[in-house]
Parts: sequence; C-alpha cells; structure tokens
Amino acid sequence: MKSQAAKKAPSIVKIEKKCGEACRTLRSLSHPGRLKVLGQLTTGEKSVSELQDRCGLSQSQMSQFLARMKAEGLVLCRREGRFQKYGLADKRVARLIEAVQTIFG
Repeated sequence: MKSQAAKKAPSIVKIEKKCGEACRTLRSLSHPGRLKVLGQLTTGEKSVSELQDRCGLSQSQMSQFLARMKAEGLVLCRREGRFQKYGLADKRVARLIEAVQTIFG
C-alpha cells in the first residue's frame, strides 16, 4: 500500500519533462538580443523592421533570432500584406519576460 506522500508526489517522468521544457526555454532566453526581442513582443505583435528599430539589431541578426525562436516555439509569425508580424507563441513566455524585467529592471 502506498503512503499518502507517495500518492501525491508527481512522477519523476513528469518532473523530468517539465525540467527539460523549462531548461530549453531558459536557454533560448539566455542571449541579450533574443531577450530584447521577446521583451518587445510582450506588448503585442511587431514587424521585423519595428523589432530592428526598437532592439538596435541588424537585419541579419534579427532574421537569425526570429528563425531560431520560431523553431523553438517561442514566437509565431503571420503575414499582413507584405509584412511579417511576429508575436509570442506562449503566454508563459510573456510572464517569464515580465518577471525578468521586474527583477532586473
């Protein structure tokens, strides 16, 4: 018969999955340029040129960052006319960025 504590304890597999997901997300945030881009996206969708202007990044840097973050599932992209608009794919990322901004100013 299992104890009450054993019944309530989450399985190690579930914990490992959550740790892996958290580590992948935090690794994605570990570059100052990507963190700036994600910070800008917490206030809503932006075009590539808007992000470049607000983050002070070159077109090639921005393209690399957005491609990586899209592949990692952090941002979504949609076409609006002849522009690509980017936004956050996961509301948890917005909460995480806001926490970072609150803690580090």
